[in-house]
Amino acid sequence: MGPGFRQDDDEERGAMDREFLIDLFADFGPVTIRKMFSGYGISADGTNFALALRAGLFLRADELTIPDFETEGSKPFQYSTRAKTVTVNSYWELPARLFDDSQELAQWARAALAAAQRAKVKQRPKGKKASKKVAPKKPVARKRPAKKAVRRVGKAKRAHR
Repeated sequence: MGPGFRQDDDEERGAMDREFLIDLFADFGPVTIRKMFSGYGISADGTNFALALRAGLFLRADELTIPDFETEGSKPFQYSTRAKTVTVNSYWELPARLFDDSQELAQWARAALAAAQRAKVKQRPKGKKASKKVAPKKPVARKRPAKKAVRRVGKAKRAHR
């Protein structure tokens, strides 16, 4: 993917509207296209598995599928803030050749959907743990002012000596 790829891809991206994306994923199956950031989120069965942004088309990836993207020379999604460039390793650029191979694109889309579903399963326990952690923090917060008050008393005694 050299400089020519980028220029050709820019023309391709200009055509990435809802209809183009629906046609692109036709061999994969029905998809839901929703406005997201500077483009669209693409989902199936209620799970977002792809992003169509000004920067390109990105599929969800994980430790099982990232090697396939690396083999193709794809890069993870990146964006810049004022302070730094952020790399989002969970979304990788769709290999350009797949725009012309709808059947193989469908295979990659199924793998991306599976990666997104695996990520959902991993997130569920974290959500439960977070809700459990909230309750114990309240008693800890009540104890802290008492400790600070004790420290202040100690400082006051030192000042009087």
